[in-house]
Amino acid sequence: MPDTSTADSTGRSVTPRQLAALLPDLSKSRPAYRHLAQAIRALILEGRLALHLRLPAERELAGVLALSRPTITAAYDLLRGSGYARSRRGSGTWTMLPDGLRPAGARQPLSPEDENIDLAAAALGLPETMLTEALAQCGPLLTQHVHTPGYHPFGLLGLRSAIADRYTQRGVPTLPDQILVTSGAQQGLVLTLNLLASRGDRVVVENPTYPNALDAIRRARLRTTPVPVAESGWDGEILQATLRQTLPRLAYLIPDFHNPVGCLMPDEQRGEVLRATSRTGTWLIIDETLADIALDVPAPPPFVAHAGPGKAEHVITVGSMSKSHWGGLRIGWLRATPRLITKLAQLRVSMDMAGSVMDQLLATSLIVRTDDILLPRLAQIRLQRAALLSAMERHLPQWRAQVPPGGLSLWVDLGEPIASSLADRVLAKGVRIEGGARFGADPGTHDHRLRIPYTLPPETLEEAVRRLASVLAEGPLCSTVASPHWVA
Repeated sequence: MPDTSTADSTGRSVTPRQLAALLPDLSKSRPAYRHLAQAIRALILEGRLALHLRLPAERELAGVLALSRPTITAAYDLLRGSGYARSRRGSGTWTMLPDGLRPAGARQPLSPEDENIDLAAAALGLPETMLTEALAQCGPLLTQHVHTPGYHPFGLLGLRSAIADRYTQRGVPTLPDQILVTSGAQQGLVLTLNLLASRGDRVVVENPTYPNALDAIRRARLRTTPVPVAESGWDGEILQATLRQTLPRLAYLIPDFHNPVGCLMPDEQRGEVLRATSRTGTWLIIDETLADIALDVPAPPPFVAHAGPGKAEHVITVGSMSKSHWGGLRIGWLRATPRLITKLAQLRVSMDMAGSVMDQLLATSLIVRTDDILLPRLAQIRLQRAALLSAMERHLPQWRAQVPPGGLSLWVDLGEPIASSLADRVLAKGVRIEGGARFGADPGTHDHRLRIPYTLPPETLEEAVRRLASVLAEGPLCSTVASPHWVA
């Protein structure tokens, strides 16, 4: 079997056998040098080959691929000429991106007008009737709290119990003292990073991944080690080899309807990740914010369900009501051992003391009805997904997207690295969307992709796709990656 242990495990080099395992069959491709250059370019744009990674020596790669050395030389020349590689005498050839794909100026936000369409937020609104009913239920309960100081650093016991019961119903017995309520999933992640990692520690992340998580990791001055994730899923050998070779302090993964790719990690692979991180002493942060958005498959059990008794103490689960209920609640949580939850709560006090009692009472009344709320919402999401796919088929048939089994967005392949430039142009037509580069662990990668949420009404999605198509019809787009912008 080819050695696929890493294409990016250390950020230093890739061996001939490792690169060969990532390449398509070139035996019938003519001219071979051009197809080889195109394949390596695609790997760089997809993030499967990291930036500043040394490529194999020409003679060694020629031997593994059974091609002539001049063929490899010509392929490397093409990569250098198009800006995807550079060479230094005596140091070899390294991956890079063309100048046009490097970050440029930030885009301006949309003005709050009705005709504007925001496709940067993959989140749903909350039906007014649900909110009205929940407010009616929690209003009288609030009066019971107004005579108290109102500070609950761990979160209200009723909400912690409801969250714990939800885990128990999903197959993992959980107690309230294993739950810390946070101001959204993002605060939970930041607390975990601050408690468990120190400046310079290494964190394994997926490439692509959730941009706000990347921002939090970078602000904590931690070093990211990307592992690729594609529509077909995770490469288990690369992931496990990366853990073995880098011994990271933390690993942050989104196994349930991955954001932005949409894939679902198989059960067997979950067990492998749990065992591998246990062996390397790596804290495993599992983001389950999309776990309830199961559209074509049963909702997966919690990730820790695949660990044996006492085998998941190194796992911290991040959850949230933002995707399943409403982001305006700002209710998230962490699930971990009681001892770790206590330490996280102590750290939380130094940041914001506690969350809003009113918001937590409202969240409690909603979370106990999660199954009833989800049933019509999932049906609505399926209709919107179908509407988006239909609109793309009519207006943008050249774009490719694999239908995800769950989640809230499509990871669309545009075929060329124009996503950020397209996002710049379509902003003038009242559509805000982020190019795939915003989700890349390596800046500039994935600019041939767009994440398009299907969280808006069908007629709005139709109009958004029509405006995107109109921008493409206006003329060629250049390759320019915009600066990071807010994404949900």
